[in-house]
Amino acid sequence: MTKGTSSLGKRHNKTHTLCRRCGRSSYHIQKSRCAQCGYPDKKLRHYNWSYKAQRRKRTGTGRRRHLKIVFRRFKNGFREGTQPKPRKREIGRASCRERV
Repeated sequence: MTKGTSSLGKRHNKTHTLCRRCGRSSYHIQKSRCAQCGYPDKKLRHYNWSYKAQRRKRTGTGRRRHLKIVFRRFKNGFREGTQPKPRKREIGRASCRERV
């Protein structure tokens, strides 16, 4: 048996499948570990020797569902349990009457 073409034809088992967390086909079935993000570890896998890989996973590359809300609350001083100030409706109505 040779080392080249004939050996490559016998490879038909998958070692990696889709990862739940990162969605890439990097989850090693026998090891039960993702080669890309390190799932099931709680912290994301990243190393300082690969700066471009860190850039791909950095904050801002996804939806930022929580951070969007936090930034909005920060602008208003994290206020809670208060009612918004009533808006002046008379100005809006008067301008509508002038147009008609």
